[in-house]
Amino acid sequence: MTQSNVDLSKYNIEELATLKKDIDKEIQGRRKQDQKKALREAKKVAERYGFSLTDLVGAPAKAGKSSGKGTVRFRHPEDPSKTWSGRGRKPGWVKDWEAKGRDLDELRAA
Repeated sequence: MTQSNVDLSKYNIEELATLKKDIDKEIQGRRKQDQKKALREAKKVAERYGFSLTDLVGAPAKAGKSSGKGTVRFRHPEDPSKTWSGRGRKPGWVKDWEAKGRDLDELRAA
């Protein structure tokens, strides 16, 4: 890597801040490009050996607040795929349960 010969002394603070912002944005864009390229290459290598990338490293983590819905605290008695962590809005099936006069504690997951 070569050292830059850019004379930054001719820029005022606002121009330097803008330049820094532009540089940071460019770096971020290039990192994303490199990440996509690496992912494509890793998939090709996995496929060459008869695997999917997921087979080798598991499912990719989701971007965002958390990696899951949280701890299951309540489960539908007839359809175990319907769960609720007890946080956020109550799902319709929980509201229906309570509307029938049933107690929420009856739905507690073991």
